[in-house]
Amino acid sequence: MECQDYSLNRNTERNNLNLNPLQRGGVLPPESRQALYEFSDGYSICDYCAGRLDEIPKPSIHNFLSDLASFINVDHARTVHGAREGKFAVMHALCRPGDTVVMDGNAHYTSHLAGERNDLNIVEVPSSAEPEYRIDPIVYQEVLENLYDRGEEVSLVLLTHVDGDYGNLTDARAVGKISHDMGIPFLLNCAYSMGRMPIDAKKWNVDFVVGSGHKSMAASGPIGVLGVQEEWADLILKKSDKHRVKELEMLGCTSRGAPIATLMASFPYLIERVNNWDVELQKTLYFVSEMEKISGVKQVGVRPKEHDLVRFETPFFHRIADKHPRKGFYLYEELKKRKIVGIKRGQTQWFKCSVYGFSQEQVHYIAHSFTEIASKFREMAD
Repeated sequence: MECQDYSLNRNTERNNLNLNPLQRGGVLPPESRQALYEFSDGYSICDYCAGRLDEIPKPSIHNFLSDLASFINVDHARTVHGAREGKFAVMHALCRPGDTVVMDGNAHYTSHLAGERNDLNIVEVPSSAEPEYRIDPIVYQEVLENLYDRGEEVSLVLLTHVDGDYGNLTDARAVGKISHDMGIPFLLNCAYSMGRMPIDAKKWNVDFVVGSGHKSMAASGPIGVLGVQEEWADLILKKSDKHRVKELEMLGCTSRGAPIATLMASFPYLIERVNNWDVELQKTLYFVSEMEKISGVKQVGVRPKEHDLVRFETPFFHRIADKHPRKGFYLYEELKKRKIVGIKRGQTQWFKCSVYGFSQEQVHYIAHSFTEIASKFREMAD
């Protein structure tokens, strides 16, 4: 068999300013890039494993997981292959086929898939109308009480801390209290918040919390974090009957190479950067204010912004696309000329973006670039 040339090259981050909110929190610091090189071989993390990934002493995964648990204020922490695997593990251990799980209407599709794969009945808490699409804890309570009045038991409440469509931050503590007051365990999906902003699971009445290493914790994925409080440890971290040392829901072991090595290397950097969350938020608020100076550009979602992921409705840029010879591709191409990427090709009616991790000077340059493009083609929008 003659093999094709599969050589790969990616210089997106090196040569451009990437606005893709999926990737802003996943950019590796130099220490993690070195760890990526050192642990790039297959099972490279397993040299000193005696059967349990979480007990490996070199590199000190055992101590790292203890520190990680303290970082998000849970009793036990494990790495998984992604936030979705953490959600699935909790549902699989806690629920039985046909059980009901309640989740927000802005939930990530993987929350639905985790429920479907476990054969669960999913009930959604609706968001408010446009343009906010807000998830209100009071509506959570109303949905849960309506189910209770109908005699339907709820096995789990899930909340998306920050959703991936609008970047809305929902009051986890309030939803957690409602869940606990009704005797229902609470799972918080922090894929867009853990590693970007402070997380306090116990303060927020959280029983289980998941995060994304490659999305928000400066790690080379796929890798996620699962946090569990002591009350549920025997259930979620149950051992196999046949292989007594192995944790069943973890399928024995999870991350065994570069993903966990880079997450560990990034950990001191994460501790520092979550303490600068207010600075990041101010940069986002500035960016939104500058973008909305362009006629017809409007931030969608809860205002003022409480997270770096921003969705803009941009009919101004879409009207230009109707007359531009390159149609919807012009915006991507104009940004690329200015070394800015991350807005999808052909997308002009709306787009999502993030300036997380950029310097104030870079944020100013990005905002000015959009203004410059708007000015250049203003006649086409009239």
